[in-house]
Amino acid sequence: MRIAWDEIGRHYYETGVKQGVLYRQVNGAYPLGVPWNGLSAVTESPSGAEPNEVYADDSIWLNIPSAEKFAATIEAYTYPDEFAECDGSAVLATGVIITQQTRKPFGFSYRTALGNDSDGIDYGYKIHVVYGGQAAPTEKANNTVNESPEAITMSWEISTTPVLVTGHKPTAHLIFDSTKVDSAKLAEIEDILYGTASTDARLPLPDEIASILTGSGPSALALSSIVPADDAAAVVKSANIVLTFNNKILREAIVMMTAAGVLVPVVKTWDTDGKILTMNPSSDMAGTTVHIVSISGIVDIYGQSLDAVVKNFTTAA
Repeated sequence: MRIAWDEIGRHYYETGVKQGVLYRQVNGAYPLGVPWNGLSAVTESPSGAEPNEVYADDSIWLNIPSAEKFAATIEAYTYPDEFAECDGSAVLATGVIITQQTRKPFGFSYRTALGNDSDGIDYGYKIHVVYGGQAAPTEKANNTVNESPEAITMSWEISTTPVLVTGHKPTAHLIFDSTKVDSAKLAEIEDILYGTASTDARLPLPDEIASILTGSGPSALALSSIVPADDAAAVVKSANIVLTFNNKILREAIVMMTAAGVLVPVVKTWDTDGKILTMNPSSDMAGTTVHIVSISGIVDIYGQSLDAVVKNFTTAA
């Protein structure tokens, strides 16, 4: 078929910015989203992919591009209280803020409108998702009120740290196009991004998004194993307790105690995948004693929870 130019309905454009959401990062996940009102602009500033020429035999032998980076500038008239920590602020006392503190990483999403010559900006929209954001200090001009007063526009330069994506290079930027993504699956993702009447908004990682779009979905949360095993006997008093889950865990409330109810202090360490928890007792456990591991408050990065369960073992003399 011969190419045709400028057909009706195919004059596409993108405009606007709205529905901003901030997601503070917690242990590599983004468990709670809050609205970012007053957005006036989000300027995307990708960089990198610069050619690095390698010469051999008196000519260009290879051309190796540099790594790509994603950065952005957020402009707004206000920001959510939860962004204060991301902007290097902390509460000294009620109503008193101090600056120049450690800046916390965050995720961010916003929406732009897609338009064409027949439907206008009702043609569709894009949802942009940014991972691993880090805000840099920027200036804010406070001007006198005059005959033409203007609200102060605040801005933040944002750098990013990419997250892993199975089968692809890590990325810090993801885009949903409503004109191409299955509407039912996009609605499911929007329920995650923006929350529902019964669930909080959160930012899913790319692998979870891919599982939703491909229809595979996340595996049901489960405790894969625990060492020492349930009802184990003659366990070494210096042993660590190791719990393995099938999904990355977002939060937990696991404790260990003796059968008499005495809490056993432990140091908790997660592996890099967030699936294996090692509990190292602060001192040797009491000998010839039944110890109980209370496994509760388990929630994975997909928002799935695990029913509370109790395991026990007995230490050696």
